[in-house]
Amino acid sequence: MRICHTSADMRAACDELRRAGRTLGLVPTMGALHAGHMSLVAAATAACDAVAASIFVNPTQFGPKEDYAAYPRTFEEDRRKLEQAGVDLLFAPVAAEMYPPGNTTFVDPGEIGGRLDGASRPGHFRGVATIVTRLFNIVQPERAYFGQKDAAQVAVLRHVVRDLNLPVELVICPIVREPDGLAMSSRNRYLSSVERERALALSRALQAAAELVRSGEESAEAILHLLRTFLARVPDVRLDYVAVVDPDSLLPVTNVSTGALIAIAAWVGTTRLIDNLLLQRHQVP
Repeated sequence: MRICHTSADMRAACDELRRAGRTLGLVPTMGALHAGHMSLVAAATAACDAVAASIFVNPTQFGPKEDYAAYPRTFEEDRRKLEQAGVDLLFAPVAAEMYPPGNTTFVDPGEIGGRLDGASRPGHFRGVATIVTRLFNIVQPERAYFGQKDAAQVAVLRHVVRDLNLPVELVICPIVREPDGLAMSSRNRYLSSVERERALALSRALQAAAELVRSGEESAEAILHLLRTFLARVPDVRLDYVAVVDPDSLLPVTNVSTGALIAIAAWVGTTRLIDNLLLQRHQVP
């Protein structure tokens, strides 16, 4: 596996693969890799001739009181995982490489960037849209792989790719969960053993919502009531939002009969976690 630390080196390495006629998939990450990340790598290696991954903790998607400085950085362990999984190129720049002195250009996704996590974390999706667009420009992949756990991010990036006419296919892979149902996240390592147990409330609340829908309920308000009531009973879980929205626009829906995204964000102790359930039209009675 070749490791590149500068944009110029990464672009040259990707150009070399393309000249050899190889299709290129990209898996952007912030490191601290877990099985969810590796499922994206597996999907990319199965569909592409070559795979590039990036590890970059992007400062512009963190707010001033968020965990940028404390975000787990495990580069050597991550490097070994990616190499063993068959990744061809690893892009691992420093912040000054991606945001050089004097940088003033950002990608603002517009109104969709202020919905769900964007409402709770002002500027977050501006940072995400900017760094992902820069990675696309450097790597120029045919396909890029993201996880459904970050459902709002998926919607924002689809919006950006469409509006900027970027020549890349977004491949969205299913949420990977622990055996007990907890959605895998790099931030799970922040949780104490007691908080880890309480964090299961997010996936269990979504399971209860799914059962409600299977029973024939189509009202978004009824689903929201169930979620709020379920989570309110769990100690040390502080709700950020629960939402039933259109998965593409992230705007609220009143009825789930044609499908919807049910999304939760909550603080468990001092750790903010997200989870979601995507209802396809055929799943709704």
